[in-house]
Amino acid sequence: MAKKQKAKEKHDFTDESVENDLSLDDAEPTDENLDSSSKNTDEAESLEEKISELEEALLRSRAELDNAFKRNTADIEKAHKYGVERLLNELLPVIDNLEHALNNFSKDSTKEDKEGVELTLKSFESALDKFGIRPIYPINEHFDPIKHEAVMTSKDPKKENNEIEKIFQRGWELHDRVVRPARVSVIKN
Repeated sequence: MAKKQKAKEKHDFTDESVENDLSLDDAEPTDENLDSSSKNTDEAESLEEKISELEEALLRSRAELDNAFKRNTADIEKAHKYGVERLLNELLPVIDNLEHALNNFSKDSTKEDKEGVELTLKSFESALDKFGIRPIYPINEHFDPIKHEAVMTSKDPKKENNEIEKIFQRGWELHDRVVRPARVSVIKN
């Protein structure tokens, strides 16, 4: 009987060792367990990257929308401010003709005729001034290529170099934008 009991204990011992071996195998990570946990972390990282990319794209699109809104607002302001520029370009020859008429009155014309043209020109200029349209009349100023167009040069030792001597045609500016430069003669010594 002692032999049976020893054999039984030996058998129970081997069953316990097999069970312990199985429980140790479950506790140790296998390749499959490692693969699934690394897949989960890779997926989490890729999702986080995707979220950050989408957040950046959202911020960029908001900034682009804000910039487009600001550009449109600026364009509308410019359209209101400079919308009469085409009309001005059409009216400038009329003003030039009135100025030529004043300068070229014959000796036979009456004083009233000349005064009438002068008043018409002055009222025309005051109406233009109300819309921010001003003449460029640069007598005795220095030449500025933005505001002036040099038609000819002349020498005069009494005057400085690049000084405007004579105006052939007045220039015009709308607010701060030159619509037509003044045509002038410039001193070159």
